[in-house]
Amino acid sequence: MTSTRLGEIVTPDAAGLRRAAELLRAESVVAFPTETVYGLGANALSRRAIDEVYRLKNRPTWNPLIVHVPHVESARSLTRSWPSLANELAANFWPGPLTLVLPRNRRLTSAGTAGDTIAIRVPAHEVALRLLEAAQLPLAAPSANRSEHISPTTAQHVARGLPDVPLVLDGGPAARGIESTVLDLTTGVPTLLRPGALPLRELREVIGEIALPHEGTARNSPGMSRRHYAPRAKLILVPDVRAAERDGLAAPVAVLTYEGAGVPGAEVLSGDPQEYAADLYAALHRMDDEGAATILVQEPPKHEDWLAIRDRLVRAAA
Repeated sequence: MTSTRLGEIVTPDAAGLRRAAELLRAESVVAFPTETVYGLGANALSRRAIDEVYRLKNRPTWNPLIVHVPHVESARSLTRSWPSLANELAANFWPGPLTLVLPRNRRLTSAGTAGDTIAIRVPAHEVALRLLEAAQLPLAAPSANRSEHISPTTAQHVARGLPDVPLVLDGGPAARGIESTVLDLTTGVPTLLRPGALPLRELREVIGEIALPHEGTARNSPGMSRRHYAPRAKLILVPDVRAAERDGLAAPVAVLTYEGAGVPGAEVLSGDPQEYAADLYAALHRMDDEGAATILVQEPPKHEDWLAIRDRLVRAAA
């Protein structure tokens, strides 16, 4: 077998998956696609492997990781208790972009977790599920990028942003484009820790009440740093890109807006929040690659369906 070069992007065929599984079992890391963003996968049972994830990402160790598993039975084995509500949510939304926070099985390492809890999901991507099957390991997998920077939605984003990752499985562009929704089931009422690709209204249709934390409240969830998801360019959110004052801004200035709020020369994304989310990170990557020094972004609507997008843009602008 040909040795793997640093940052090698490979097709997720039988040979590629076999090589990826070998690296994971050897306590190394592999980047792989999910339906949300590309993840940097490591054996969730190995402190050494998890430490390598934190090192490569330059991620603060207090920021927990999400563990990816192939099915509900695997998820249940990593927890100390599994409420009926978890069964209901899994039946409706797994595989999919929903992460559940539950009491951690104390036989597992606490590395990468929020102490006594563990965050788990079953991804809805064929390559991710085939990799989990090939490796026969639960995979801790934050987004495959440097901490605080834009999450990757293609294999090429990973290779450019984290060139020291030994292998990247190329599954094409991520369909959802932003990270999973994180829901804490250890509270009396299920609590939203991170808005994400699964809209709140879909969760409410199944389980009813969901508690929303107050802004600024500390949350044991990935992606809650004040500054996160940020491009190299300075990102500025404005109420109206057409009226935004540009004097004093570092040039060149790029503009990002959405259908119905356009401006000549801007990059225009869909006015549908799910379609907008699918293209957001890719658009920010393009603007960085094209050398923008400043990115003016039209503030998205305040409707709840845009909650996850607003969260990402506010953190990117911090």
